[in-house]
Amino acid sequence: MSAPDVTVIDYGVGNLLSVQRGLEHCGASVTLTADPERILAAERVVLPGVGAFGNAMRALEQLNLVEVIRGLASRQTPLLGICLGMQLLLEESEEFGITAGLGLIPGRVVPVPAQSVSGQAQKIPHIGWSALQPSAASSWSGTLLQDTRPGDAAYFVHSFMAVPTDPAHRIADCVYGGHLIPAVIGRDRITGCQFHPEKSGEVGLRILRRFCAD
Repeated sequence: MSAPDVTVIDYGVGNLLSVQRGLEHCGASVTLTADPERILAAERVVLPGVGAFGNAMRALEQLNLVEVIRGLASRQTPLLGICLGMQLLLEESEEFGITAGLGLIPGRVVPVPAQSVSGQAQKIPHIGWSALQPSAASSWSGTLLQDTRPGDAAYFVHSFMAVPTDPAHRIADCVYGGHLIPAVIGRDRITGCQFHPEKSGEVGLRILRRFCAD
């Protein structure tokens, strides 16, 4: 049986090495590229990212990759956005003013609340391990979380959160200061993880294995 092919978009934003190693640990053959033709021809694509939303979108635009990534959705190519890469999937972000995103999942990126539901100040960014739980309108069957159990923890580092307009696109949440934070979103064959699966131990590896098998 041949190794699954995964293409990771290399646009200068994010720690690609850890993503590559996580995928390779799951048996994938990984290609790092910013070449539009190779990305469009890929079997599976990962959009990683750390840092500011606007900088990431500008990098994608300068490399002529915005329409390429949108084309993956129309081709039904499995696409996984990680951390900032998840946020880029939405229509727009409030980070440093309003910036348009890829628009693959209706919704907006907004700040993680600076106060808990009880009114106490809480640390921003949200950093650390948080348990995953199904969103109100979601079943994990048939998603990248179908091998994951409610209560399994993943590793988060983020100051903003991606909030889909349609609750059906919200697959899993975590809780921070009593607030429900979208942890996994999805639409058709597009999935976004706010956490870093490549840094989330066996829980994250199960998610990456499921992506490689999609």
